[in-house]
Amino acid sequence: MSDSLRARIEQYYATVPLLFADAEEFGPLRLFVRKEPGTPYYGGPSHAQPTTESAGNVTAADIARVRARQCELGVPEAFEWLAEAAPALRARIEAVGLPVAERPLMVLDPHLSIPPQPLPDGVTIRVLTADDPALPAVLALPRLAFAAEGTAVGSAGRAELSAAAEEATADGTVESACPTIRAGHKTLIAALASDGTPLAVGHYHAANGTTEIGGVGTLPTARRQGLAAAVTAALAIHARDRGVHTVFLAYAEDSVAGIYRRLGFRAADVTLLIANQPARS
Repeated sequence: MSDSLRARIEQYYATVPLLFADAEEFGPLRLFVRKEPGTPYYGGPSHAQPTTESAGNVTAADIARVRARQCELGVPEAFEWLAEAAPALRARIEAVGLPVAERPLMVLDPHLSIPPQPLPDGVTIRVLTADDPALPAVLALPRLAFAAEGTAVGSAGRAELSAAAEEATADGTVESACPTIRAGHKTLIAALASDGTPLAVGHYHAANGTTEIGGVGTLPTARRQGLAAAVTAALAIHARDRGVHTVFLAYAEDSVAGIYRRLGFRAADVTLLIANQPARS
């Protein structure tokens, strides 16, 4: 990956949480603290990152200070950083007992035109508004998708989604997401069945012409129909149409990477490390 692309991705991770959070400094670590109550997004924006200029100087005491503040806030004791930007940090995080997962990044070829992907009969793609009646189920769907990772057809379906949507409404997830959607900071796109049930979802947050596509998940009973590819393509097209020129994403499994590769994403030769956080798409 070129230095300029890496710099854009580093800048993105350092700045996009500021759409929703304030930054608190703990020596060489920066903790993003949500401005309004809400469910942490991938452990953030109430997550910690090393500052670029001092990434190599993180100590166990720095990590402990951040974790104490996260406990005080009632958010996950989570950290996220690019492996290449802070090579020594993984060992220090693991030494205090936090599990670290690798998420290789892929970037969409900026010269490649990505077409809309085919959809099963009766399925449509929709950009969600804050008032969309499908919003609770759309926000709840990743809970089911990421609980059964991979691409194999699973057992969780419409009944489980309905229950999860009720939980997302009751626990404040829907309410906390609405201002972000109304402000245009978060774009949610879903593939919906003819009765309005979301079958696959994803989102992006754009900043300075760059965005990460995230949260791409398919209802386990609806897998193996090309829905994740269709949603990913729709997100990339939507972002590009609004001036985003760098589109990237992270993946957890090679089987998922194959979907993105067929759309024109390529390895970015950089790895996102996430400590004590849920899986990405």
